[in-house]
Amino acid sequence: MVSNATIAEEIQELKQQRQAVILAHHYQEMEIQELADAVGDSLELANRAKSFDGNVIAFCGVWFMAETAKVLNPERIVVVPDREAGCSLVDSCPVDRLRAFKALHPDHAIVSYINTSVEVKAESDIICTSRNAVDIVNSIPAERPILFCPDINLGNYVQRQTGRKNMRIWQGACIVHATFPARRVSQMKFEHPDALIAAHPECPPEVLRMADFVGSTSAIIEHCVSGPEREWIVMTESGVRVSLERKAPEKRFYFVANEACNCSECPYMKRNSLEKLRDCLRDLQPRVELSAELMELAKRPIERMLALKR
Repeated sequence: MVSNATIAEEIQELKQQRQAVILAHHYQEMEIQELADAVGDSLELANRAKSFDGNVIAFCGVWFMAETAKVLNPERIVVVPDREAGCSLVDSCPVDRLRAFKALHPDHAIVSYINTSVEVKAESDIICTSRNAVDIVNSIPAERPILFCPDINLGNYVQRQTGRKNMRIWQGACIVHATFPARRVSQMKFEHPDALIAAHPECPPEVLRMADFVGSTSAIIEHCVSGPEREWIVMTESGVRVSLERKAPEKRFYFVANEACNCSECPYMKRNSLEKLRDCLRDLQPRVELSAELMELAKRPIERMLALKR
């Protein structure tokens, strides 16, 4: 059996040969994060890819993230370790259903979470992330109705924060965050009474009501690391432990199991491995292939989001 150290050496050699950059989401396994040129959330990584001089992007995350990287880097080859690394939010929002909604409600602004397919992005007016979703919705004129898709928990959180009345919310959910039970959070708080609670807005509302901080994956990391608090109960995918413990080794971080798998791991994210990363760099497959027209259409709502940030 080939050791991880040997596979890591092969990956480094292939990276040089391919003039590649390795990008890893916070939810990836530690051995992949350790090899990555950058670790972050999906949009951070897609933008990071624009600043390197190479030819190949190996995106260690899930498929929609690699699609976004391709849209923002159309001249580069984008590969992934596992084509079946999908997302329950993407699956919950097929583009034909969104087109049907638009045909019936042409007056609605379509605000789509970045956790959507490239086809859904192409049908959207503007994209948002969990970090900027409140600002994105607030940027739309109050009189214009909105469809927010596809995450019901993020949508409900945004609606509470903005007070937006004329906002419809798609009925999708993340199979990790949506199944975090409040009773287990209460139990964890009982076991660690000095710990504060940080939660991703994809969590159920009853969990968010218990939280001392609500924010995106990167925002959770920044907040927990930079503050004086020594203990945190972290309500998101447990892969963030790598970044949290690397940046704040003196602190304690606790993770709560969800109902779906009695764990706090995304099964899609965990499909990637060192062996698959090596193979995708060697074979340049699985590769993201998108038409120029589709990339142009999907890029427009992403650029509207980025322009608002500036």
